[in-house]
Amino acid sequence: MVNNAPVVVSAPGKVLLAGGYLVLDRAYTGLVFGLDARLHVLAQPISTSTGVTLNEIVVNSPQFQGAVWEYGYRVTEQEGGIQVTQLRVDADLNLNRNPFVETTLSYALSYISSVAKPTITPASITILADNDYYSTPSDLSNSSTTSPRFHVFDTPISKAHKTGLGSSAALVTALTASLLTYYLPSDVIDLSTESGKRKLHNLAQAAHCAAQGKVGSGFDVASAVYGSCLYRRFSPSILSSHTEPGRPEFGAQLKSIVNETDIKWDHEIQKNAVKVPQGMRLVMCDVSHGSQTPGLVKQVLMWRKHNAEEAGEIWDELHEHNTALADELKKAAEKSDQQYDQITEHFRTIRRLIREMSEKSDVPIEPPEQTKLLDACDEIEGVVGGVVPGAGGYDAIAVLIRDDESTISALRKLFSSWRFMSSEQGGEEAGGRVSMLGVREEMEGVRAEQADAYKAWLQY
Repeated sequence: MVNNAPVVVSAPGKVLLAGGYLVLDRAYTGLVFGLDARLHVLAQPISTSTGVTLNEIVVNSPQFQGAVWEYGYRVTEQEGGIQVTQLRVDADLNLNRNPFVETTLSYALSYISSVAKPTITPASITILADNDYYSTPSDLSNSSTTSPRFHVFDTPISKAHKTGLGSSAALVTALTASLLTYYLPSDVIDLSTESGKRKLHNLAQAAHCAAQGKVGSGFDVASAVYGSCLYRRFSPSILSSHTEPGRPEFGAQLKSIVNETDIKWDHEIQKNAVKVPQGMRLVMCDVSHGSQTPGLVKQVLMWRKHNAEEAGEIWDELHEHNTALADELKKAAEKSDQQYDQITEHFRTIRRLIREMSEKSDVPIEPPEQTKLLDACDEIEGVVGGVVPGAGGYDAIAVLIRDDESTISALRKLFSSWRFMSSEQGGEEAGGRVSMLGVREEMEGVRAEQADAYKAWLQY
């Protein structure tokens, strides 16, 4: 029986502190931290007049202009699952596609219909993102008054500047989790259990890979489900053979993949391997410069392919120090002394190796402008170390610091006056600025929220 009570689920953002590029290969791991900026998804019945029957799901993201998507759905033949089609409200309007929402609906509803045969009733889905997922206007971030929990941006979502916290993975995970919780009873799937989380992980990975058109490493979805962890990717072959939504056998194949009927997923999630020492915190900084991550990854992998021995030596040494960094963080968290020299040395060695990889692959993983910024951060008392996280480039920096006001104030002062200078423009200012986000590490992954805390978006 469908649960008609509103359901709210949230999932955290992420930062890949160590293991960029390496995490694409199962021979290596990635140190990924969840972040306390969360993506929230509210599922509830659609309000209709008596006697009116709908066969649609309406998704809206009220923080952005025109962010409403209406979908029709139908059960397909030969176990093809649920086919989802975006509806055109006005023939004169262009369809505003959202592949992550549309694909996730197809996958989640198909799985739901395959495991319990429930009636998929019409629903209203509301997506709410914590403010740090997007670069907030200066009048909001500098305001002395309390800023709204969910800022309303005066822009379409396609033009909003993301801060690189993994919004797509958090969205897919939270949307999948909310649909599973809304449509299925807890005796079929319970997301508070390890079994429930594993099925959510498998389904969200499948949907996210399909939405982005490729099988990625999946560290971002893993972090959205489990929170901070040491992650080893799954074999790409697990998701390479199933058919498309709506095609014969899709629902049956998806059920088998998610429930691991025929093949077991081989990813590794090491929660206990990741800790942050008491009195320390992770700081994320938005750099309004921007990088095209897929392009960077493609170039680095091409360099590795053509320079296997040279790349292998760098990757192996990077992996050694990435793993050692996680070990040292855990050791420091489990003992009372405040010595972080070894952690700092691992940060510096990781950065040196990344710069070497940048130079040899001719890819700006840690560009000179970011090197200057991180070096300036290292000069501040209380900064343990920092990196350009993930695939690198100009998007962000992550810094581990002593969690006190003097260190935070010194960083804010540095960032407030920092301007990037472009070597290509003869040393002229390139227009980039740096802002400290209000996020920090988050150990917990996906979780159910109290619907009453979202009263402004409830339809009763």
